[in-house]
Amino acid sequence: MGKFEKYLSLWVALAIILGIFVGRFFGDSIEFLSELEIAKVNIPVAILVWMMIYPIMVQIDFSSLKNVTKNSKGIGLTLVINWLVKPFTMAFFAWLFLDQIFQAYLSPEDAQQYIAGAIILGAAPCTAMVFVWSYLTKGDANYTLVQVSLNDIILLILFIPIVKLLLGVTNIEIPYDTLIYSVLIFVVIPLTAGYLSNRYLIKKKGLEWFNSVFLAKLKPVSMIALITTLVLLFAFQGDKIVNNPFDILLIAVPLTIQTYFIFFITWFLGKYLKLKHNVCAPSAMIGASNFFELAVAVAISLFGLNSGASLATVVGVLIEVPIMLSLVALANKWKY
Repeated sequence: MGKFEKYLSLWVALAIILGIFVGRFFGDSIEFLSELEIAKVNIPVAILVWMMIYPIMVQIDFSSLKNVTKNSKGIGLTLVINWLVKPFTMAFFAWLFLDQIFQAYLSPEDAQQYIAGAIILGAAPCTAMVFVWSYLTKGDANYTLVQVSLNDIILLILFIPIVKLLLGVTNIEIPYDTLIYSVLIFVVIPLTAGYLSNRYLIKKKGLEWFNSVFLAKLKPVSMIALITTLVLLFAFQGDKIVNNPFDILLIAVPLTIQTYFIFFITWFLGKYLKLKHNVCAPSAMIGASNFFELAVAVAISLFGLNSGASLATVVGVLIEVPIMLSLVALANKWKY
């Protein structure tokens, strides 16, 4: 794990502080950025998200799907957890805590926004960091590549209807066309560009050059874009954070419980199915972690830079690394 990934929570915290500072002292000067939209998709955010997501998508080798029948139990477990369990348990935990248990501390409007952000986060399984978690738990690299590639394909099909369904269940109205545009812009375009450039560059320069040179140069672009996006988001969230810092802790509770719940249920089901450790571990990791880059982008598109939904997705980024590192330690301790 690189230094940036290892200390991601620290960089996110610093981005929050810098963003609040920018918002407090230069808020009027950057207000125009929130109004640069096409079909309710914020243009500056779209550019930054492309810079974040393309380096992830360019690593996906869809030719690996020919091996999908290998470790079929592990693949089946991953698909069931990611698409039939995870989005719905996330919606349940978010509703239970933010709308019920914490109702004395949150306004109904804020609770509804935070639930929306949690739902969007729960509907997008991890695609990039799961390679790191798999490596740290000595997971099967080929299996991890297959499960990520397959989940990216399914994401194109199921993300929109799942988000639409769950937001509808919670009585949160969203513009369906904006959701479609968001997936096209933040998934379809970078996924297509990543696949085409992956095939072209490997054929032209070779796999070793692609991995050691191209991806190494591309990685800082993704990290800079992520931090810049967070600074921009918190520049518009500054007053809300200063006035309600307790909200971040409240949002973190259901997100944390959800992460551990999904890991444990996947892990013990994997053991019941007699999966090898190097298959069970990455299966549990992909379900527990989230595609937070996509979640942040979609929340901003649907609800705006200064929305509670966007804030909730960023809290997901904030808690991701320390929680996942604790799960890596558990997986290694329980190795069988």
